Amino acid sequence: MRSLSIAATGMMAQQLHVEVISNNIANMTTAGYKRRRPEFQDLLYQNLRRTGASSSDLGTIVPTGVQLGLGVKPASVYRVHEQGDMISTENPLDLAIQGEGLFIVELPAGELAYTRAGSFQLSPQGLLVTADGYTVSPGIVVPEDAISVTINPEGLVQAKLQGQIEPVDLGQLETAIFANEVGLEAIGNNFLIETPASGPAAIATPGTAGYGELLQGFLEGSNVNPVAEVTALITAQRAYDLNSKVITASDEMMATVTQLR
Repeated sequence: MRSLSIAATGMMAQQLHVEVISNNIANMTTAGYKRRRPEFQDLLYQNLRRTGASSSDLGTIVPTGVQLGLGVKPASVYRVHEQGDMISTENPLDLAIQGEGLFIVELPAGELAYTRAGSFQLSPQGLLVTADGYTVSPGIVVPEDAISVTINPEGLVQAKLQGQIEPVDLGQLETAIFANEVGLEAIGNNFLIETPASGPAAIATPGTAGYGELLQGFLEGSNVNPVAEVTALITAQRAYDLNSKVITASDEMMATVTQLR
């Protein structure tokens, strides 16, 4: 009985859906997190009577035929790159991108990673780093005698030094955009890495045409909508229950057949 295996694929699909929703809800307060959405596809179909087949020697054809679907399968779990809310932190090293773009981070192995989470700090050497101590490209060093640090919307980093009136330029932050941002691979710790699906990074200064500007003293919050997630959770739970009822009904039908005398 095909309905047993078909309903089983439905239950597994809804289980995946709930797992994606749970990850979204768990990251409701993760800076720069982009919510995920699963996408499903129907499985192959069995043609018991093929559409368009000849039905007589007079040239008549079957208008609809008989096709039986075999269930559902997950196609992808993609990120929804919608701008999150801007959260004021009053921390001069916290940055948010208003618009398109990703911060560039140098991993210990030399590989570049990309992130929307702009919660940056200073290393013991004064280097601008992430919470894990990874260098924010292009490697900006803040002097020990700096009184304050200013980062303008175009990513220019300046510091006011002790005894000086004019601020000193420390470096220029850059951001990256991709032709297919959803093709980036998430590796945890708010980091994404380039893949063949994403295409190469196009790097430019913030505020350039097509690139968002920086906001100092702000962090971009998660774009997870708790109401939408709870609604999706209820829908997935109901769909899971319905698929389980199909399995129960199919089992009862098979039991009826075995009891025939």
